[in-house]
Amino acid sequence: MPDSRTNIAADDHHRFTAGDRVSVLLPVPLAGPYDYLVPDEDDFDLAPGDAVVVPFGPRRLRGVVWGPGTGEVAAAKLRPVEARCDAPPLPAVLCRFVDWVAAYTLYPRGAVLKMVLSMPEALDPPAPATALVAADPVPDLRLTPPRQRVLAATADGPPRTARELALEAGASPAVVRGLVKAGALREVTVAPSADPVPDGARPGPALSPAQAAAAGELAAAVQRGEFSVTLLDGVPGSGKTEVYFQAVAAALAKGQQVLVLLPEIALGAQWLLRFRERFGVEPAQWHSELTQATRRRTWRAVAEGKAPVVVGARSALFLPFPDLGLIVVDEEHDAAFKQEDGVVYNARDMAVVRARLGGFPAVLVSATPSLESDVNAGGGRYARLHLPARHGGAEAPAVQLVDMRTDHPPRDRWLSAALCQAVETTLEAGEQGLLFLNRRGYAPLTLCRACGHRLQCPQCTAWLVEHRLTGRLQCHHCGHTGALPDSCPQCGGTDSLAACGPGVERLAEEVRRLFPEARLMVATSDTITGPRAAAELVRRMEAKEVDLIIGTQIVAKGYHFPLLTLVGVVDGDLGLAGGDLRAAERTFQLLYQVAGRAGRAAHPGRVMVQTYMPDHAVMQALASGDRDAFLAAEAQARRDTAMPPFGRLVALIVSGRDERAVDGVARALARRAPTKGPSGEPILVLGPAPAPLALLRGQHRRRLLLRAPREVAVQGLVRAWLAQVTPPAKVRVRVDVDPYSFM
Repeated sequence: MPDSRTNIAADDHHRFTAGDRVSVLLPVPLAGPYDYLVPDEDDFDLAPGDAVVVPFGPRRLRGVVWGPGTGEVAAAKLRPVEARCDAPPLPAVLCRFVDWVAAYTLYPRGAVLKMVLSMPEALDPPAPATALVAADPVPDLRLTPPRQRVLAATADGPPRTARELALEAGASPAVVRGLVKAGALREVTVAPSADPVPDGARPGPALSPAQAAAAGELAAAVQRGEFSVTLLDGVPGSGKTEVYFQAVAAALAKGQQVLVLLPEIALGAQWLLRFRERFGVEPAQWHSELTQATRRRTWRAVAEGKAPVVVGARSALFLPFPDLGLIVVDEEHDAAFKQEDGVVYNARDMAVVRARLGGFPAVLVSATPSLESDVNAGGGRYARLHLPARHGGAEAPAVQLVDMRTDHPPRDRWLSAALCQAVETTLEAGEQGLLFLNRRGYAPLTLCRACGHRLQCPQCTAWLVEHRLTGRLQCHHCGHTGALPDSCPQCGGTDSLAACGPGVERLAEEVRRLFPEARLMVATSDTITGPRAAAELVRRMEAKEVDLIIGTQIVAKGYHFPLLTLVGVVDGDLGLAGGDLRAAERTFQLLYQVAGRAGRAAHPGRVMVQTYMPDHAVMQALASGDRDAFLAAEAQARRDTAMPPFGRLVALIVSGRDERAVDGVARALARRAPTKGPSGEPILVLGPAPAPLALLRGQHRRRLLLRAPREVAVQGLVRAWLAQVTPPAKVRVRVDVDPYSFM
């Protein structure tokens, strides 16, 4: 755990004056803070959480005062803090959160702080905003009609920006610039306009008795202002969002801030619309698709308490909320909450920690709860609120398994006769359908019919995926792209390269042949690239401009399309292969969620799942609708093998460009692997073994996996283990506590 001497939690209110030592944590991958001196200047004092500028080698870096200095360096060698940033100090609870995340994940505190200071420019006050007004008097100049309209616009209302004036007057920006240059318009400094605030008192829609009861429980938890975790568990279409909106309203009524985490940006399109209908305005947003200027403005607004509600991706968890009173993790089961690059953490679990440190409630929301959350709710650690029925009387769709062993489509076709008939019936009724295939591109594999050569990524142990729409081959792991060759690179054969297996593009090709009149839309992460594209998908579906969506997991959850009555799963077995301990759980969650898109309004829904394994537990659970029996069986299987959540796992991934050096470090770690816990508990270390993706982005990769009983604090074990091996600079050892991916 962090050293209390440099832990901000030790003394939140202490102030440091001229000549005092302070420890400053920098957003660089270093274990702890560095000592600096408070400069001998009038009115210059510092407190824990203050953002400062300090010298670091030849550079000047922004950092955060973390507490009193350690005293480990002679005063004569210390350098003074250069400046204090004009920004609100980081809240003490956020600094404690940084310490906690670093200790749990075994990453340096500076690396965690870098996620907090992701927009260092926001530590500087925003530049004064400028707007335009008419000069007095207006100089003599030729007044064209566009110029007249611009000057007329300035006579009515407050100062406006050049863009606003141009839009209002129906003129080009060049006209406005010309008037400024001619002296007819002058710049004035204006206060930045405040964003409108969500209205928590605005009435929401009528709730069913079950919804109202659950909403009352969540609102009461917010009003109590104590730490708690509630699993809001409801079938697709049961109105979970409107239920937790009541908790959001309760937090707004207390004047507190709210964070809602979504796993994918694309899920936000309809969510934002529903939020605006409920609260009058959209919340602040935080995700990678925003411009740098927007992110800088949002970071500052959060720090100043001017952003009451933020909806964002997992990184929003590290924003500097001064008065956070509620965290909601929507689709809490989603693997997208696990960050695999940089600091490796699970945002769902860290959200619970953030709520515990802040002493306020967290709400986890899902139609298919993760096994971890389900076990915590079953054991009483979390409260559970269950919504068993769809809102408004809509019926859950019937799920039919299509046995592909007996209803096998013709060669180079992927849709069974039964599914084709269902699509035809749906289209004739004027309704919409979704064909789900969780595989991007045209074909997952291209091989030579003459010699059997497979086109592989030069940087990864992965096949190149053909994307026919762009005419390229692409690696979905590192992003490498290249043109489809005219001949086989191995044997030189021409016209011998064949696409093997279907992707969504190839499926769309088949559907166009079978249903030429149907209006199709392909929805994948290649085509739905951000909130605007997601909003356009929603608009086209609601306007009935699309008859059939062919999509991947990006359309599997979160969407509500009233006329979508058929869901066809083209390959239900796709996620069940391999040795991932969560394969069955993930496949069930994904298929259950995509099935939930059908029949969400007045029209009854139908789901058809094509499978070669109709007797598999996942398929039987889907067909019977008995989710709880599936979760119970999955929990028992994990309990029998002491796997999470009934045991602890830590993965070590050794990587580097020099394969021999990587193997050497991996073997050295294996030789020094722990065999017993602090109290003699048995510890098992598997490996080293080549990772399934043994070559990724040009890096050779080896994996070791530590398994321990649930009660063992694995961080101390792993820290002592790693201390025995010093890898060369060209080899990296990455730690993944509670791994989700085994690639």
